[in-house]
Amino acid sequence: MEKENKIPKKSTRIIIAGGGTGGHIFPAIAIANALRKSNPEIELLFVGAKGKMEMEKVPQAGYEIKGLNIAGFNRSSLLKNLSLPFKLIQSFYQVKEIIKQFKPNAVIGVGGYSTFPVLKYAQKKGIPTFIHESNSFAGKSNILLGKHAVKIFVASEGMEKFFPKEKIIITGNPVRKIITESTVTRAQGIKFFGLDENKKTILAVGGSLGARSINEVMLTHLIDLHPLNIQLIWQTGKNNASRYIMSGKMHKNTVWAGEFIHEIDKAYAAADIVISRAGAMSVAEMCVAGKPTVFVPYPYASEDHQTENAMRLIRKNAGAMVADSEAGTKLFGTVTDILFDETKLKQFAQNISKLAITNANEIIADEILKSIQ
Repeated sequence: MEKENKIPKKSTRIIIAGGGTGGHIFPAIAIANALRKSNPEIELLFVGAKGKMEMEKVPQAGYEIKGLNIAGFNRSSLLKNLSLPFKLIQSFYQVKEIIKQFKPNAVIGVGGYSTFPVLKYAQKKGIPTFIHESNSFAGKSNILLGKHAVKIFVASEGMEKFFPKEKIIITGNPVRKIITESTVTRAQGIKFFGLDENKKTILAVGGSLGARSINEVMLTHLIDLHPLNIQLIWQTGKNNASRYIMSGKMHKNTVWAGEFIHEIDKAYAAADIVISRAGAMSVAEMCVAGKPTVFVPYPYASEDHQTENAMRLIRKNAGAMVADSEAGTKLFGTVTDILFDETKLKQFAQNISKLAITNANEIIADEILKSIQ
């Protein structure tokens, strides 16, 4: 019998570059998971910035990551910016070595400090590059990189003002698997945080670093939770975490407080209402989780894009918004008014759920693999 000649299949190797915040890291991991699901033999390597949260979160998700010596512009200390040109040059040498060793078939940029040097060098070497832009206003580096990218994946319409129209694919934003595939019940969520199933529950999340305005409102109103017979799950974020967590512990039967919630599916399941910033990924997660939300947009986001993110939902009666500058006087009252209005809670939950996109990561993965095969 003639022996069959098997030609070994050329492996597919992809670099995913970016990070800095959960808004960049979690979509990147979601895309990686979808790529691996499509092709279990695929080789994936993340490239991030040393000292940033991707260096911890990516290995936790089971992927290898290389860190670059790179940082962003520091607006609070101009002296710290003197080393930026040297760090950028150093990062390009690091990228050159990473690409030389890994030999990627494609590079994906998700935003964050490491995206620019990795994609810029890949484009110089003729390696196909792809961009995921989660926000309604594209960053300057993504706009520059978009001119030479193969495809640009965006969350919403109207991105032609930033990128070549023929390269744009509207996919929505990839949401973490832990949220899209959650089967956690409210009772299980409440039990996980050691709270009372019979009390209305607020979930306050300000992102991985925290949101000072949200945190200060929560701190001020901890004493009001018990009289109102409500409870709080509070992700404080990294900044000033110990102060907030210590205060939360003084109300241990009413408050769970921690710097970061790893099992966020349980927090969403437990919550009757959510307080959140209005970053693109936060909005996408609320839609998938189907949670009534009061958004407090970060006021210093470029082009005030977080306000526009929130307004898209408000125009569809799918959420509420309080300006950051008014959070101290209006946020807690707005949240509790909605919390005790069953009709409004139900309306918000139904309307925000209609906007959910659960397979953005799969669409992006399929388009990338289709383009490089």
